Amino acid sequence: MSLRLFGANNCFYSYYHSKHLFLAQRLSAYFWRRISICAMSNRPNFQGGRRGGPNAGGRGGGRRVGGGGGGGRGGGRGEQRWWDPVWRAERLRQKQAEMEVLDENEWWSKMEQMKRGGEQEMVIKRNYSRADQQTLSDMAYQLGLYFHAYDKGKALVVSKVPLPDYRADLDERHGSTQKEIRMSSDIERRVGSLLNSSGSQGAVPVNDSSMTPIQGGKEPSAGSNIRKPGSSLEIDSAKEKLSLELKQRQENMKSSDSLRAIQSFREKLPAFKVRSEFLKAVAENQVMVVSGETGCGKTTQLPQFILEEEISCLRGADCHIMCTQPRRISAISVAARIASEKGESLGETVGYQIRLESKRSAQTRLLFCTTGVLLRQLIQDPELTGVTHLLVDEIHERGMNEDFLLIILRDLLPRRPDLRLILMSATINANLFSKYFGNAPTIHIPGLTFPVAEFFLEDVLEKSRYNIKSEFDNFEGNSRRRRRQQDSKKDPLTELFEDVDIDSHYKSYSTSTRKSLEAWSGSQLDLGLVEATIEYICRHEGDGAILVFLTGWDDISKLLDKVKVNIFLGDPSKFMVLPLHGSMPTINQREIFDRPPPNKRKIVLATNIAESSITIDDVVYVIDSGKAKETSYDALNKLACLLPSWISKASARQRRGRAGRVQPGICYRLYPKMIHDAMLQYQLPEILRTPLQELCLNIKSLQLGTVGSFLAKALQPPDALAVQNAIELLKTIGAFDDMEELTPLGRHLCTLPLDPNIGKMLLMGSIFQCLNPALTIAAALAHRNPFVLPINRKEEADAAKRSFAGDSCSDHIALLKAFEGWKDAKRNGSERAFCWDSFFSPVTLQLMDDMRMQFLDLLSDIGFVDKSRGANAYNQYSHDLEMVCAILCAGLYPNVVQCKRRGKRTQFYTKEVGKVDIHPASVNAGVHLFPLPYMVYSEKVKTTGIYVRDSTNISDYALLLFGGNLIPSKSGEGIEMLGGYLHFSASKSVLELIRKLRGELDKLLNRKIEEPGLDVSVEGKEVVAAVVELLHSHDARY
Repeated sequence: MSLRLFGANNCFYSYYHSKHLFLAQRLSAYFWRRISICAMSNRPNFQGGRRGGPNAGGRGGGRRVGGGGGGGRGGGRGEQRWWDPVWRAERLRQKQAEMEVLDENEWWSKMEQMKRGGEQEMVIKRNYSRADQQTLSDMAYQLGLYFHAYDKGKALVVSKVPLPDYRADLDERHGSTQKEIRMSSDIERRVGSLLNSSGSQGAVPVNDSSMTPIQGGKEPSAGSNIRKPGSSLEIDSAKEKLSLELKQRQENMKSSDSLRAIQSFREKLPAFKVRSEFLKAVAENQVMVVSGETGCGKTTQLPQFILEEEISCLRGADCHIMCTQPRRISAISVAARIASEKGESLGETVGYQIRLESKRSAQTRLLFCTTGVLLRQLIQDPELTGVTHLLVDEIHERGMNEDFLLIILRDLLPRRPDLRLILMSATINANLFSKYFGNAPTIHIPGLTFPVAEFFLEDVLEKSRYNIKSEFDNFEGNSRRRRRQQDSKKDPLTELFEDVDIDSHYKSYSTSTRKSLEAWSGSQLDLGLVEATIEYICRHEGDGAILVFLTGWDDISKLLDKVKVNIFLGDPSKFMVLPLHGSMPTINQREIFDRPPPNKRKIVLATNIAESSITIDDVVYVIDSGKAKETSYDALNKLACLLPSWISKASARQRRGRAGRVQPGICYRLYPKMIHDAMLQYQLPEILRTPLQELCLNIKSLQLGTVGSFLAKALQPPDALAVQNAIELLKTIGAFDDMEELTPLGRHLCTLPLDPNIGKMLLMGSIFQCLNPALTIAAALAHRNPFVLPINRKEEADAAKRSFAGDSCSDHIALLKAFEGWKDAKRNGSERAFCWDSFFSPVTLQLMDDMRMQFLDLLSDIGFVDKSRGANAYNQYSHDLEMVCAILCAGLYPNVVQCKRRGKRTQFYTKEVGKVDIHPASVNAGVHLFPLPYMVYSEKVKTTGIYVRDSTNISDYALLLFGGNLIPSKSGEGIEMLGGYLHFSASKSVLELIRKLRGELDKLLNRKIEEPGLDVSVEGKEVVAAVVELLHSHDARY
């Protein structure tokens, strides 16, 4: 064994000093992992199955031998010498000798007994080898049970239900740990004195929850602007007059010379051919489904047909048509197009309404809005009073709001027999929606597009002569792809292609193309290939705009930078390169519809926002990356994953349809045809891949019954575990009571169009006179970060961001200080220079400012802010860092991270997934030691690793006073939080003081939630002073 190890090590040693240093290191680490497994057992290593082997489903596969940051990659700690093959082999033999012998019959019997009706799970804490762990895993699998190894194999679990990747209760080193609360006698005396003067009567039981639900709380008023009507005769007369006016105006427009060309164009659209059939179906059926190919005119023409018919039949005064769009830009652009076709200004008969922006009037009869706007209206008016026709467009996208809306509408229709519902889909899966609505009639409209030629990756490489490079170029043939396979997390489609014999399958292609196909990786987008494809089109193809589909803003900005420095494409006199992203301001998004001047080509770099509804008329060429950034939700591990994933065939068809609107087009697919043929027919609905807490709040707000029973009525119901996770979170933050009913806090949160955690932070900010910081941070988290990170100046941008954070160790404080700096610069007339020097998006900052005003109005509507008192009344502690961080804790809990010092560095752990990292874009990413022992964060997401985004360092006291329930420890000598994950110990007097202060604080908060007009600074003056005193003490630091 030692000789074999030594010989292999020399082989890697020589390669280590080659130019591929990084690759050598990775291969060496992989090699040593394999050797260690062989040394421990003669059995083949298990790679994981459906129900998992010892490490199945885990984040890193097999266990790393050598521990911590030591051995396995050269180095080691103390007397460990994992780099020495002789020492290593001896050490592995010692470990093998310490292993216990597995009694297979004993464990088979125990598992059988458990399956027949014993415990839900069985925890095994025995020192078994990996081979024996594999045997246990195989036994569990055969019996239909689940198996997982935790804490490097020290705890083995067999269960009747699927198991998460991490269990804090089975992590002896990094699971729950005890933290001692230190409080100086001076602070203890002062806080106690303030509490005594507040008139509190003894200690409050420690298991009282923060924001304890109080029954009988008043519902927040949604406000009303309904006018008292006059007599029925007056109303009928006014309606008749208005209907006549609308009909006369419509007839005048039709005879107008200026609109004849537009009318002629409309009559050529495929939708016009089904006009009579469509209107007849609408009149005779309450629900109908329309599917239409790209370019058929369904989005712009069907709403017009209804409006024109209603006006012609003198029903114009009573007609109120709403049409939902999944995106803001779609609502605006379609409304503008229809207004133009009608020869009127936007906001007259046709208007739109999106968040923070609307163009509508008393004359508006056809209103385009986002699905979210319609849902907010349903909260205020569950019957949709006055709406005569509702068109829901792009239902094939299966957004969560759209699926939620369909459940509501199916329940609403029996109560509103006069309401007409038209569901519109761009794909041919109309039968799915038809069946959901009791076999509603369907109409299909063919598309009006010119032929579109398709070229796949193999063809693009052959045409462009682009050579794909790989870091594995020194390996031969398929072995190179096998090595790449070891080093990347693959999806089934990429895996499918990696198993293909390139030379055989693509023998008709050139050697250069076959080599590039060997090197191609489906795990990441080659922006060089995108750039080369754009250049090929511009050099060899005819005129016409190019639409490029990318995964997200990072790809768009990187490609923009590459194009700008390209000698050919970087010429602004010949090329107009425009980004298109959903978070861009609408005024910038509208530029993509403008036609370029002669001899200038338009190139649009877009996300999947350009797949449907948005029509850029002059697009002739489409470049399809084949991917879109999609959020998925791992309910078992309570973890959001944001990764580029392959699109569906339906999306690919939509992308191709963007070309050929004005002439024959070409679609360049930057992935092999084999992958296209293996794609899913349709994308997974959003309701199955995102957290559901906001949806659960809306369900209760609309009084739609229990969450579980309501969501069971969905087109495709979400996983029961995802529903339960959302309910548990809402209970944790105090929005739901134990019966899953809305608490007074929950009813207030329903009025805020925000994630529940952010909404709670906003309310707490107004209560504790930190209003301005809460408004600013809520606006930033609800929209997008205003910081811009240019690729070529990333270090400068990071430094600028850190300068705003100061020594706060907080991304949220950096956002706050940046916004305040922008406001000062704006007042001084130096806004542009400030944004340029500090790497901010002025448009994002302006939108944040608008959102702050909207949130302020909402707080005023529900009584938490009285604008007549002035801003100072709600901002006494706005410049108090400790109080602002405590408010962040109140809102972001239970998103808590333990900061554990390991030498000169800090490691981070959460209850759900164990070890995490700070996101590289965070101001905390470069901090080695933190002054305080905990962090709260906005989001935990899995990308290339598991990261927490937007984090803030907080103290023990912030967590104890503003976190969740305080539970007595089992010993009775401490306090626990987060279901026992966090333990706090202290002297008896300190524990009693904290319990008493927390109890008084909870009572004060409950009163405020029930009576929003209550002035906490007066009614709870001493309690607030005691909280501030404790937060300002330095006793909670390391």
